[in-house]
Amino acid sequence: MYLNKVLLYGNLTRDPELKALPSGSQVANFGLATNRTYKDKNGAKQEATEFHNIVAFGRTAEVIAQYCKKGRPIFVEGRLQTRSWDDKENGKKNYRTEIIVDTFQFGADGGKGGTSSANSAAGEQPASSDGEAIKYPDEEINPEDIPF
Repeated sequence: MYLNKVLLYGNLTRDPELKALPSGSQVANFGLATNRTYKDKNGAKQEATEFHNIVAFGRTAEVIAQYCKKGRPIFVEGRLQTRSWDDKENGKKNYRTEIIVDTFQFGADGGKGGTSSANSAAGEQPASSDGEAIKYPDEEINPEDIPF
């Protein structure tokens, strides 16, 4: 069995561009930026950013184009696909690797309905629906105490 599976969580680098195919089906193209933090050989903290080309089809494309905008986070699950075409202008073959979306989830929206990482890092507790802060237990939870 072979596997071609991609999981990405990042921010849109541009607004999705929605187009219609000759068949009438919708296609959305957008960019996604992911980053990772690591320490180099000297122990200095480094950050590397990768940019990905994302393509969604059908109803998925319509929803992404409607609700996602540049800078917003999104979780994308899909597969890698590389297309190639001949550039007749300079006689060169071009390649483009894309992630074809199977499913997606909207990311946390920075405090507009979701819990932002800034609040969690500052030690603040999110407010419950009745305006009170949620009270979490102070003691550690032992996994062996969980009944399932």
